[in-house]
Amino acid sequence: MPHPLALCALLVAAATVAVDSAVLTENGLPILWSQTAGQLTDLPIQDGVLMSNPWHYLHRMSLFRLLIAATDPYMGSMGPGPTDSPIWGLPLQLGWELTSGRLADPTGASSCGAETGDRMCISTHSWWACVNYYFSVIPFLSAAQQGLLGDSVPVQMQIPEGVTDYCTTYADCATLFPDLITKWDAFYQGLKAANLSDASDLEKRDHILGLYWEAHQASMAATAACSARQSYYSSSEVSFANSWQSSADFVAAVYFHSNIERSVMFMTPLPGRVLKEGDQAPNIADLSTEENNTLRIFAWMRSTNTMLGGTLVNIWRRTMCSIATREKGRVLLEQILLNPGFAPRTLLSIVTSATGC
Repeated sequence: MPHPLALCALLVAAATVAVDSAVLTENGLPILWSQTAGQLTDLPIQDGVLMSNPWHYLHRMSLFRLLIAATDPYMGSMGPGPTDSPIWGLPLQLGWELTSGRLADPTGASSCGAETGDRMCISTHSWWACVNYYFSVIPFLSAAQQGLLGDSVPVQMQIPEGVTDYCTTYADCATLFPDLITKWDAFYQGLKAANLSDASDLEKRDHILGLYWEAHQASMAATAACSARQSYYSSSEVSFANSWQSSADFVAAVYFHSNIERSVMFMTPLPGRVLKEGDQAPNIADLSTEENNTLRIFAWMRSTNTMLGGTLVNIWRRTMCSIATREKGRVLLEQILLNPGFAPRTLLSIVTSATGC
């Protein structure tokens, strides 16, 4: 009998993946990328301190642009193209949150982020914006501390008056979230070390992606600090948000190479608006078949893993224990999330019968 994950090749050959062409990029880059800061001096500097405002979309997106530019010299093993860095998945996610209305004030008390208000405003009440803070500001602060952004320039994030539950400097974030900062520091240190290594590009890529997803999952764990903000959303949106978070466990285990091409493929079927009370996939009339399917699969993966007491994710992680099995796992994930004809029980059968390395 072949390894269960070898069935992936058969599934790929037999399936046809159809995905709606949602707009996630402009000229092949994240939304409004051309309007972001191309160098540190384009951001506000007060008394010698870089003072970015992560509550403005262009400022927060600028952090990603500067971060990618700073790390690209160490990303040669990721591929020959300028968009092969795994970090590209993060600004694409922020762009989707903007266009889907998830960065707007969910309380309705202000016009921050609303179509009729300041679209560039990121609400401090938004759960999605809060979660994203740990994937944008924290990695940027860590990169600055590790010297990747050039000469040591003190960095501090602006924060709206009266908002007290966000760390704004490396030191503050390291105190509040030591594991999170440690993992991002390790990622950048690993990037530098890999650049000097004699290992093959395949081995370097796998190692770098492993460090990246460890940092990513540390950020995800830290977002528990955002949980109170879920009270502003419908039960349908909260269910989707929780399922979206849970899906990251599966994605992280395969060391998903989140370059622009692959990230766009996976994000295109995400729901293009905030879900309302009563929205229930796969029967949400104003969402596409692909969006409904994504919501259905996310919910199934989370509910099944919960029902099995976390066994599904644990077995999946144990199975993804080598470069070869992780590659097969990535192919399987594409089928799960992108092929509406893929039966969820097939995943359960494959994973529960897997034997690992």
